Amino acid sequence: MAELKCAVENCMYNNSKCCCKGDILVGGKNAGCEDDTCCESFSQEGRDRFTSALEHPSRVISIDCEAADCKYNSNYKCTAAHVDIKGCGACDCRETACATFAAK
Repeated sequence: MAELKCAVENCMYNNSKCCCKGDILVGGKNAGCEDDTCCESFSQEGRDRFTSALEHPSRVISIDCEAADCKYNSNYKCTAAHVDIKGCGACDCRETACATFAAK
């Protein structure tokens, strides 16, 4: 579990830079840098029909990660103590990124 800070303010799961989803998936199987990653769990506020999974935002969250070449990836789980997701103004998940990504 990692402390998550999410800067994707128009994601329906974002509440005061914390996530209400419960867990997220960082995509980017062939990522070589942070911009090759994305938050696959992103849902644009007001556009998607889903609702937040948790009533209250959580600072600590489980993160599954497909970025095999990230030094924090261990068996598709993120082991970083703190994770930043960026993508202010994103309209879909490809416009988000894991700013914590670090190549092995």
